[in-house]
Amino acid sequence: MLVSELATRIGARFAQGPDADVTRVCALDDSCADGLSFLSSGRHLKGLHATGAGAVILAPEFVGEAPCPCLTAENPTLAFARAVELLHPRQRAPVGCHPSAVVAGTAVIDPSASIGPLCVIEDQVRIGAGVEIGPGCLVQRDSAIGDDSRLTAAVTICAGSIIGKRVLLHPGAVIGRDGFGFARDGERWVRIPQVGRVRIGDDVEIGTNSAVDRGAIGETLISDGVKIDNLIQIGHNVQVGENTAMAACSGVSGSTKIGKNCTVAGAVGMAGHLTIGDGVHFSGMAMVTRSFEQSGSYSSGIPAMPSADWRRNVARFRHLDEMARRLRRLEDEVAALREMQATE
Repeated sequence: MLVSELATRIGARFAQGPDADVTRVCALDDSCADGLSFLSSGRHLKGLHATGAGAVILAPEFVGEAPCPCLTAENPTLAFARAVELLHPRQRAPVGCHPSAVVAGTAVIDPSASIGPLCVIEDQVRIGAGVEIGPGCLVQRDSAIGDDSRLTAAVTICAGSIIGKRVLLHPGAVIGRDGFGFARDGERWVRIPQVGRVRIGDDVEIGTNSAVDRGAIGETLISDGVKIDNLIQIGHNVQVGENTAMAACSGVSGSTKIGKNCTVAGAVGMAGHLTIGDGVHFSGMAMVTRSFEQSGSYSSGIPAMPSADWRRNVARFRHLDEMARRLRRLEDEVAALREMQATE
């Protein structure tokens, strides 16, 4: 479409250059005369100066730096996301059930839904309007999937799970598996039956091979707008607040409550039964072993360093307690000496 038309449809402003056609999106350093790219920040000005894109979305202050037609927006990344949807519309799956799908007679499926090859839909399942269930998915009994949600492929929805509207579940996601609950019987572990369920709100996205465990009793809750990356484990009875985002390889132990608008960077580990307040942000590989109810940014872990430095530091770790005790004795001796001098 014309750059001017695209600008209108994504809420941007056509700032400069000829009103050219764009047909696709491209990287800033690509050479594609019909492509649309974007500048996310001033750190990438070098790429902007050399770009071969047909048009670029950027912030207003960078218009003079661009060698091509420009669309300006206060949030170029958001405007670009909207442009991608327009230039690369998703092809919907055909409506109806594939002949190889196995659908229970008591399942209630909206006529506008799509059930792909080799899917299994069990008893009392409810599937809303516009839902797309891709190949190889399993939806177990008594589950419900809200309107316009999409299970891409090989997704498992375990019994009794509730999925909201416009939810996107990527390949291999497992929703509602039994939580990790066991009791000791001497030297043996006895499994505690998990009788709760999972409830997922609207506009949630859950990445590839991530798992959300059902509640042991009650619900595991993923609230509206939550975004969960690949390879993430959410334990039983966890609650994740609205619009929180979690990056890959993180794990949350059972019964922890995470507030709204939090961010959890990659490989963060959280202990169980914690309370994380609204607007809390954990940096990568943080080990969260206590509650953080005050909003803010929190970090832990040890940054990478040269191997020789690491080996020397590790060798000293075992002496830290001894050094701390010696320092305390020296501080006490200095304090006593000063007190003695003051009384003389």
